[in-house]
Amino acid sequence: MGVTVLQPYPLPEGKSGAHIIDQLGKRLLALGATHSGQFLVDCETFISTPQPHNGAPGRAVHVLHNSEYPASTFSIIDNGTGKQVSLVADNIFDLLMLKMTNTFTSKKQTKIESRGARFEYGDFVIKLGSVTMMEHFKGILIEIEYKSCVILAYCWEMIREVLQGFLGIGVAKEFPSYFATQTIMTAMGQQQLHAKHNDIYEPMDTVKQYLEQFTNYRKHVALHGGMVSGGGQGGPTVGQPGVHIPPSSMVGMGRP
Repeated sequence: MGVTVLQPYPLPEGKSGAHIIDQLGKRLLALGATHSGQFLVDCETFISTPQPHNGAPGRAVHVLHNSEYPASTFSIIDNGTGKQVSLVADNIFDLLMLKMTNTFTSKKQTKIESRGARFEYGDFVIKLGSVTMMEHFKGILIEIEYKSCVILAYCWEMIREVLQGFLGIGVAKEFPSYFATQTIMTAMGQQQLHAKHNDIYEPMDTVKQYLEQFTNYRKHVALHGGMVSGGGQGGPTVGQPGVHIPPSSMVGMGRP
């Protein structure tokens, strides 16, 4: 696989998610893209039980599936202090989590997914995702993969140009937040800056980006009681969520 970038698409005031996704799909087809099926990425979070009583953060296991890798289960273990451990396993991992109910409990109310149409456009794969949590529509998430590139720094401008071409809005020149320069600890215990945009891209990077975006949607729901803010008068800007759309407006979207 190549470098993949996720971008949330804001909903203009008064527009439904189904309407916007339909418009974006038509733009891609008009540019010469071809429809190549459906996709699904889902995430279920398990929290440690019982919760710590001494104020210490609880552990969480995020279990994700990506239809591009149907035989794999991705998990990210979060110890509550910002440190994460990533794991790729086969689908037996899902059964393992079901047998660990004495240790981890599923937060069913926060199960979230992104699903929709998949398009191929030259060296690019573009996915228009409708994000739902407990059957409630939460936003639109665009996934774009540049199959001929494995290091973001070498092809971000190309990805950005394609995004702007069919989204019809400006995309920031800066690298997406997931690829921002990070401070890491060396084996010698020293801190140093690490430019993630120069790393060779791996499938787990796509999963981590989805977890980052899903976490943002979950936090927004928690802060605003399920409502999402609308776009400004100057039009939508990539990176901001759109208005809340009731599930009834998603009739006709279909499931793969």
